[in-house]
Amino acid sequence: MVSFKVDNLKNMNAELRAFAEFLRLSGADDDEIFASRLVSCELITNVIRHGGDEAEFTGALTCEGIIITVSAESLRGVDISGEPPDVFAESGRGLYIVKSICKGNLERGEGGCVRAIIKRGIKD
Repeated sequence: MVSFKVDNLKNMNAELRAFAEFLRLSGADDDEIFASRLVSCELITNVIRHGGDEAEFTGALTCEGIIITVSAESLRGVDISGEPPDVFAESGRGLYIVKSICKGNLERGEGGCVRAIIKRGIKD
């Protein structure tokens, strides 16, 4: 498992490199690593850019899949339910990307926590 706190995009990229290396060493393939990094970037970037908040990140590889959890106070009021927004919408593209990659495996945890699951071994 990889955990970190980040409050700026430069540090986010450095921390996500460590997460990608953890996944690689744990047996994830290149597509899974790419998808995990993209989902992580979208969730963390939303916290930093739109909430002005510090994001707490946890990433793990389990039998269920790659579990990405991002927590921040600014995520408390974000609605992640319902259909993903349109890819051409003025806002919400990050959520569209996350929901598309996770194929609906996106859920709200307690407080300001969002949990995304990327299933392994499922190719379109």
